[in-house]
Amino acid sequence: MWSIATFNVNSVRTRLPVIVRWLSENPVDVLCLQETKVDDAHFPAEPFVSLGYHAYFHGEKSYNGTAIISREELFDVRFGFDDGEKPTAETRLIITRCKNIHILNTYVPQGKSIDHPDYTMKLNFLKRIHRLLDNNFSPSNPLLWLGDMNVAPTEKDVSRPETKKNHVCFHSDVREIFASVVSWGFVDVFRKHRPGEGEFTFWDYRVKNALERNIGWRVDHILATPPLADLSVDCLADREVRTWERPSDHTVVKAVFQE
Repeated sequence: MWSIATFNVNSVRTRLPVIVRWLSENPVDVLCLQETKVDDAHFPAEPFVSLGYHAYFHGEKSYNGTAIISREELFDVRFGFDDGEKPTAETRLIITRCKNIHILNTYVPQGKSIDHPDYTMKLNFLKRIHRLLDNNFSPSNPLLWLGDMNVAPTEKDVSRPETKKNHVCFHSDVREIFASVVSWGFVDVFRKHRPGEGEFTFWDYRVKNALERNIGWRVDHILATPPLADLSVDCLADREVRTWERPSDHTVVKAVFQE
């Protein structure tokens, strides 16, 4: 079996005990991180190296940042878009290859509010992902797109959807664009194995007892092209991690594939 996970850590240094504990108990082959919030000179790579992993990362002080922790050495590691547009989003996107599997790890902009320029940037970010896929891959390639997408795709991916219609992670515009990218050739691996209600990956700190009341969002995703999706045997959100001391507001999503 081969396994991969995604985790928005909301500061890799603050969350390091949580990440190391989870990885020690769940030694996946690849762990993709988002919102590492640290510049490259201060990224805590050594604990991962001590566990037998390679660490690839690019970040900024206090915000953004993505990383991939991998047992195998990765090939063709690239950061950001290489499409001539600004911003290049170098700390929001990693694209690489592990053996014969291509991996796209993204931290999609949250958007702030519908009338904020960041929301327009978010919609364009997803459109750029679509063009990146068109220009570099085919749905017949073994490709994974995973990370914090900041999109709840359907009504069952968020609590009380009737109150979220103008939220930047649930507005019809962003859901439509996200669906268009997914329809390029991806299978939602989580929903393949967990089609039911009440499955979330993010519980807002600001909502009282959000985890206990299961008031959440499913915005962290693992998407696979058909050659990989057909090999998937499970995908789950590890809710327990959100109960640990000093947790992220997100939890880990893990997928397992036959080799």
